[in-house]
Amino acid sequence: MNLPASGRRVLVSGASRGLGRAVAQAFAANGDRVAVHYGSRAEEARTTLASLAGTGHTLVGGDLADPAGAVTVVDAAAEALGGIDVLVNNAAVNLRHPLPDTPYEEWVAVWQQHVSVNLLATAHLSHLAARRMIDRGSGGRIVNIGSRGAFRGEPDHPAYGATKAAVHALGQSLAVSLAPYGIAVASVAPGFFATERVSSRLEGAEGAAIRAQSPFDRVAEPAEIAAAVLWLASPAAEWSSGTILDLNGASYLRS
Repeated sequence: MNLPASGRRVLVSGASRGLGRAVAQAFAANGDRVAVHYGSRAEEARTTLASLAGTGHTLVGGDLADPAGAVTVVDAAAEALGGIDVLVNNAAVNLRHPLPDTPYEEWVAVWQQHVSVNLLATAHLSHLAARRMIDRGSGGRIVNIGSRGAFRGEPDHPAYGATKAAVHALGQSLAVSLAPYGIAVASVAPGFFATERVSSRLEGAEGAAIRAQSPFDRVAEPAEIAAAVLWLASPAAEWSSGTILDLNGASYLRS
């Protein structure tokens, strides 16, 4: 298979800010062209686009909770970039819903939202992008953003932990089925990392406890997670297909 180390066509879902922005920046700095996907944060996505090194990048909007929206996103990205070599499934929701405090109707709605975005959108985008890679015949890469919470449990965010565990399992299944086509599939499982969304928690009363989860006494920067995603998408990482890479600063160890 002829997957280049740079100059690739990369679709990053949920790239308007946070980790998605850092991932888009890492690929652009590598010399790749990036389709920056956003759901509702168009202005922030434009900020991401403006921050990317190089040229040939594009914005792609679409509601991934809708299967038809996934088709729109992949079609638009492929048209703008001339194809898709790498898919990074980053888009996700993470809403607090501890069972003892959550009414049943809210519980049902939150679970449906998490399954639709975190799991089904990942599955749908993977199918659409992989079919294009298969038809082109030059291989490709899919990297899923999972979570440490898939292993250690998320008492306040159980749907998030459960859907991220499912994303890990999906990635391993696809790694086996897509390997004959030169498509490697891997997942990363980050621990806590600093983004706009969690800045108030890190700066507030629980910040010290969050940092103390790691013996490094800090949380990750998004660029550290993005660097691992970039490597897993590289030609050199093909033999890592099927892996779930822990990125949590030794805050949760498993064997």
